[in-house]
Amino acid sequence: MQKKLSQTIVVLVGAGLLALYQHFQQPANQQAPAKTPTAATGGTLQGSGNFQQAVARIRSSTNNPDAKFWTTIKGNIVKTLKDDREGDQHQRFLVEISSDITLLVAHNIDLAPRVPVREGEMVTISGEYVWNNRGGVMHWTHHDPKGRRGGWIEYAGKRYE
Repeated sequence: MQKKLSQTIVVLVGAGLLALYQHFQQPANQQAPAKTPTAATGGTLQGSGNFQQAVARIRSSTNNPDAKFWTTIKGNIVKTLKDDREGDQHQRFLVEISSDITLLVAHNIDLAPRVPVREGEMVTISGEYVWNNRGGVMHWTHHDPKGRRGGWIEYAGKRYE
């Protein structure tokens, strides 16, 4: 009797966790947000609401290993790291976009110019966010040589793509 009760509880807890997981999944057909014009393209950003929405979406993806979407973030550079030299070379640095979220930026310097970032400076980045267990990674922060969607980094009034 005790064994059956334990098995039933395990099944019910598992079903509840699965239901919660499915409830918080992003729809597969959800479109990525459109690029917003910025100072480098002659326009202006439409207020900080877009960045707040990006932070909220990233925060809601904290426990979703399948999270992967295009977004634009703005944050403070908190640490520069050594370049990743395996395969395509990537410039790497950490950006704090809120007090509880720091992202790794992996900027392909085989396809785009190096960004002369310095710790303590602000940066705006458009690219693909991908979940990892340390907060996430922003990549595709450069043009796409095949003409598909690409991203960019704006730093010190200049756009790098």
